[in-house]
Amino acid sequence: MSDAAQRKPLPFVANFAAGAIAGISEILTFYPLDVVKTRMQLETGRSKMGVLGSFQTIIKEEGFGRLYRGLVPPLLMEAPKRATKFAANDFWGKQFLALTGEKKMTQPLAIATGCAAGATESFVVVPFELVKIKLQDKSSTFAGPMDVVRKVVKADGLLGLYAGMEATMWRHFWWNGGYFGCIFQVRALLPKPESNKARLMNDLVAGTIGGLVGTAINTPFDVVKSRIQGASKVPGVVPKYNWTYPALVTIFREEGPAALYKGFVPKVLRLAPGGGVLLLVVEFTLGVFRQALGPPYI
Repeated sequence: MSDAAQRKPLPFVANFAAGAIAGISEILTFYPLDVVKTRMQLETGRSKMGVLGSFQTIIKEEGFGRLYRGLVPPLLMEAPKRATKFAANDFWGKQFLALTGEKKMTQPLAIATGCAAGATESFVVVPFELVKIKLQDKSSTFAGPMDVVRKVVKADGLLGLYAGMEATMWRHFWWNGGYFGCIFQVRALLPKPESNKARLMNDLVAGTIGGLVGTAINTPFDVVKSRIQGASKVPGVVPKYNWTYPALVTIFREEGPAALYKGFVPKVLRLAPGGGVLLLVVEFTLGVFRQALGPPYI
């Protein structure tokens, strides 16, 4: 029996910490792409420039630091988001297994679990996402995250921090559905891994393809979410973008189908290398934990 088979699995807290560290590392590395994505999605009408043009314009007109404006909310969100994701996946997985009487996870159950967990996760991430979008907007005059919170709560109450909640739920729901629906198929088509390195490569390939499919499905909902959360409310005026599906129809009718995929390119550009960073940092961090804890974890 190999050493890898004999060693004891790391405790949950170690896996959670490794995931959180990896998530924060990925955010710090690729956050400028998220700023560009939001700018493209908030722009109404025909897009005036692509990803490279957006980068150049932001740096030229606003300075390099603007590419990291709004960074604090996603960093603060990472730990509670990851904890919620772990707990929701575990809870919904057990519920669906009990409901169907299955002994192990199947593709349909994985899709259902992912969709339910994604919708649950949205309850945690919406306020952070709202603050981030408000700060990333080119016309933003907020001094910082707490300034956004104070002004939103003052104008709309605590529920104002949950603007875009429905759109966020749909975004997470469809991304998880596309991701888990694809990843099972890709893993089945790949050669059976004979080593940890091969297994990691299979996970990276399947995760990248699954993420691409999930992104293709959920981008229109991400556009709507950005429009709802980035809008400035006028007292007595019904917001142009309010509910998700009517907003999808409005954008399609006024700006054409391509507008529903604004920001798709920076999302995809972040996907593959971002997945690689996550994978590498997780594996490195888990290795450090194993060395620190010693036998029987090594």
